[in-house]
Order: sequence, then C-alpha cells, then structure tokens
Amino acid sequence: MLSCRGYSVAELRRALEKRFPASPAVEDAIVRLRSLGYLNDKKFAEHYASSLVRNKALGRFRVRRELKAKLVDYRHIEHAVEQAFEETDERKMLERVLDRKVRTLKRPITPARLHSLYQSLLRRGFAADAIMKAVRSRPELKPVADDANVEDLEAEKL
Repeated sequence: MLSCRGYSVAELRRALEKRFPASPAVEDAIVRLRSLGYLNDKKFAEHYASSLVRNKALGRFRVRRELKAKLVDYRHIEHAVEQAFEETDERKMLERVLDRKVRTLKRPITPARLHSLYQSLLRRGFAADAIMKAVRSRPELKPVADDANVEDLEAEKL
C-alpha cells in the first residue's frame, strides 16, 4: 500500500482495519512503520500540502480541508499549510487561476456568471476578500446586465 502513495497514520490504520478487521497485527504494523520512518504525519502533511499548492493551485482553506480529509493529525495541519505557502504567493496564484477562468468565461458577463466565478474560486480555497479584490481590480469583469437583458443583447448581435 505504501509503495503507491503516502498515507497519514489514521488513514493507513483505517485502510488496514478495513482489510483485516479485528486483527491485532494492524496496530503492530502501524507501530513498526512509524519506528522505521515510513509513516510520519508531519512529513506527509508538508509534502501533500506543498503538492496541492504547486500542482493544483489550491488556496489555504482547501488545502486545510484536504489534509483533514486525509485524516492528518490536526497538530501538523497548520504548520504544513504555512510551510506550503511560504514557497508560493497566494495572491499571485489567485491571479493565475482567475486568468484561466476569465479566458473560458462566456460573454457578456452577467451577475449570475460573476457569482459562478466567485463560487468556483471559493471552492478552490481562496479567501473571499482576496477574491473580491482580484475580481474588482479587473475592468473586463464588470457585469453589463442582468439575465433578462442579456437575451436582448444577444438578440441585437444577431
């Protein structure tokens, strides 16, 4: 199991208990793996958080949520998140993600589309105030009309 990917201690314990229910060997295996250095929540959290930030461009809140989902010991989560964002500027990352999203955003920009963009950035784990600042700083993201008027605008183009 460990050869495929890293595991947190609790996550591996859960997987082993699922495979071998009520077996006392599970706890012995966990203790042995920890003593050999193959299981370490702190290292796993640091590596996983750094990977999420670099490869998936996720914000602090989402990285924290992902580490909790991996059953990482809560004492190591904050340190891992802080270390991951020492390497990367979260504001610049938000700008890059926003650039990609704006390229695929259908025109004209309506309040509903702007709301959808905002929600997708929130799901990626960025802070709400940072999202609002980034969106408001872009003149191309000013909503032109509500949904009823968009139909009129699109009809005029034809």
